[in-house]
Amino acid sequence: MLDTYRTIQKDGQAELEIKKSRFICSLKRVYTEEEARNFIQQLKKEHWKANHNCNAFVIGETNDIQRSSDDGEPAGTAGNPMLEVLKKQELINVCAVVTRYFGGTKLGAGGLIRAYSHSVSHALEETNIVQGVLQQEVYVTIEYSLLGKLQHFLEQQDYRIADTQYLENVTLCVLVEETQAFIAAVTELLSDQATFEKGEKRYYEHLIKK
Repeated sequence: MLDTYRTIQKDGQAELEIKKSRFICSLKRVYTEEEARNFIQQLKKEHWKANHNCNAFVIGETNDIQRSSDDGEPAGTAGNPMLEVLKKQELINVCAVVTRYFGGTKLGAGGLIRAYSHSVSHALEETNIVQGVLQQEVYVTIEYSLLGKLQHFLEQQDYRIADTQYLENVTLCVLVEETQAFIAAVTELLSDQATFEKGEKRYYEHLIKK
């Protein structure tokens, strides 16, 4: 499993006009090649009057699936430049489709490369990028009298509480990156009046500041 990854928070779309041609970039978070191709076909049906629906996608923890298509544009002027933008941003599990409505002015190979890459870059700027961080669930069980002190500590240290169970004692599920350091800190804070149990590992996503 990756320690961290970057992807889009949610689906998005942005449009540019370049020399009277419309470039509409649609972004979708996908996890399989089938999902990506279904998204591409969906947009081709939606924009069936468009001249081109070029696409690129990267899927997998190590970007092991990378595909692109020029969809009728001169070879290498659309799909690959779009793919390079996704790779430069170090994104995974993203499909980009750029729909072009021709405006009557030819852009040339260099102009097309710039137009398609800029279209994807612009859409990504309009869409939130998140970073997923692999964290360990640690269940901390304490007496009710210690709850306020522990909550204050977790808030000050920016730990995320995933769940809280109120039974005979209180059990908090805390997501942490450094398990042993966390347990040591809480043990010292509460004078060894807490019990700990590890849960599953999972990703927590947070926005990357622009």
